[in-house]
Amino acid sequence: MSLKPPFTAVEVRRAASGFYEGHSVEIALLSKGIMVALVIWALVWPANANSNLGSLNWSLLEGFNAFYIIIVALFAFFLAVVAILPQTGKRKMGRAGEAPEFSNFSWFSMMFGAGLGVGLMVFATAEPLGLWGSNPETVSGAVAPNSQEALTSAYRYTFLHYGFHAWAIYVVTGLSLAYYAYTRDMPLTIRSALTPLLGRYVNGLIGHLVDVLGVVATILGVSVTIGFGVSQFIDGVYAITGANWLMDMTGDVPKPGTVGLIAGLICIMGLSIVSAVSGVGRGVKFLSNLNLVLSLILLFTFVVFGSFLFAMTTYAAAFVDYILHLVSLSFGAYGPQSSDAFAMALPETAKPLAQELFGGATNAWGSYDGFKAGLTGAAAALDEATLSAVYAAGEQGRQFGWQAGWTTFYWAWWIAFSPFVGLFLARISRGRTVREFILGCVFAPAMVCFAWMTVLGATAIDMELTGGANGAIIGASNTNKLFVTLGQMMDGGMLSVLTVMCVVLILTFLVTSADSGILVMNTIMSGGDQDIGNKHKIVWGLILTAVIGTLLVAGKSNPGADPMEALKSAMIIGALPFTMVMGLMMLSLAKALYRDGIRSKQGDGASAAAK
Repeated sequence: MSLKPPFTAVEVRRAASGFYEGHSVEIALLSKGIMVALVIWALVWPANANSNLGSLNWSLLEGFNAFYIIIVALFAFFLAVVAILPQTGKRKMGRAGEAPEFSNFSWFSMMFGAGLGVGLMVFATAEPLGLWGSNPETVSGAVAPNSQEALTSAYRYTFLHYGFHAWAIYVVTGLSLAYYAYTRDMPLTIRSALTPLLGRYVNGLIGHLVDVLGVVATILGVSVTIGFGVSQFIDGVYAITGANWLMDMTGDVPKPGTVGLIAGLICIMGLSIVSAVSGVGRGVKFLSNLNLVLSLILLFTFVVFGSFLFAMTTYAAAFVDYILHLVSLSFGAYGPQSSDAFAMALPETAKPLAQELFGGATNAWGSYDGFKAGLTGAAAALDEATLSAVYAAGEQGRQFGWQAGWTTFYWAWWIAFSPFVGLFLARISRGRTVREFILGCVFAPAMVCFAWMTVLGATAIDMELTGGANGAIIGASNTNKLFVTLGQMMDGGMLSVLTVMCVVLILTFLVTSADSGILVMNTIMSGGDQDIGNKHKIVWGLILTAVIGTLLVAGKSNPGADPMEALKSAMIIGALPFTMVMGLMMLSLAKALYRDGIRSKQGDGASAAAK
């Protein structure tokens, strides 16, 4: 029995005239309503917004941490199977004989710039250093933090967070959109990716909801990226100018203050809006080329002046370790530990003190020595063997807290960013086979990320291991670690030049990210149409600015608080519904590839019979 043709009649009803001409009024108004409500909440009641977003975020993590971990693992292994199988991997995203639109070099350069950028600038040193001090091996007490022994596990999780899984998230969305757009002539919208499961229902309320979830996720994902980037931009400007008004000087180390963050945000978003409305083709191409050149100069600087031999040795050992642990890293999910379960696991002498002991023993960001130092009264009088057993009883809680606050944060961030990156990857991949798309967009960028993180991060770690940095890099804020590392490597005029170059690089990455994010949001609301009016670019640029600014202020509502907390909480919350959409995308793509394979065989059989 032959299969009926797939449903392809995706329709996004667009206004014929007025302010929303060419746009879906339903998608636009609902998306804007959600974002405006969030802005008003954070602006009028910043402390309340920060507190409640944080509480809701943690409640969702307690219930869905394992879901995030498992579904991202399924994304990665699903793509591996699709690429390996001949009948799926060889399918072309385009017409028979259609050649790729871009050369391999241009294709790779564009996907790399779209997928990372600011993330590599902020976390190239901060991620390995942070994981060197805190990872599941140190949390369990198996190795001491910030030691030679902790180096392998630090890079095991660095590679996890910036490796195959991260890019698999992007590719699930991108491959879904590209496959339907170029094999079935369907619009580049999120709802198109669900047609094998939902059919004609994507043209109604369900389709609107799916697209709105894509817009909201994109806004929040881009907001977190820009938030981190603005903070690092201000750190760099401060390093160049010494302008104290940009910084919060009340802590142990200077950090970007509210005034500095808002000033940097206005500057960057102003440039991004100008870029978006000015005919971005030439401008974005120029900025992308500039990003690539400056990135290579920065990498070369670390190769020449950094700990290159130490980095390459670390890279080789870490990559082998990462591959050996790939399956356990993928599916090793933790659930929260209840106070009752903790109490049941305690030695009899410690059970009466369970409530007092619970917080310290399950704190993922502390240490055994810190746990003991925080005890008072009868708890402090417990003998060493009992305290060791108490700390061991809280390991599940520590592992859950670490995973939820680190790995799951990254998965949510990549997922929130995936409508943006996925749509871009789809746009530039016409004419590629499914196997080319998966290998080119997962394997190749991941390997470059590994090298980048190792060269920059291992240099910072080596300086701390050998005592040259004397704790200066570890003690710096995450967004300032790159500049402090440069200061440990060199001084004088060369340091000044490199610092200015890094600030320019951060600025261009931020402008291109925000610019592209604005365009993607408008593309979704216009049913895949890339020819959109400037007024909508301006409106969404202003909304994006307001979301970032108000949530940064809300995050600073408590003295000494991390300004990124409210942004990160909102992003994880917003990413959860789209994670479920991506799960349906994966099922839809599996169904589409399977049925298209059957249709191809039936077509070949019919052709042979006709002969």
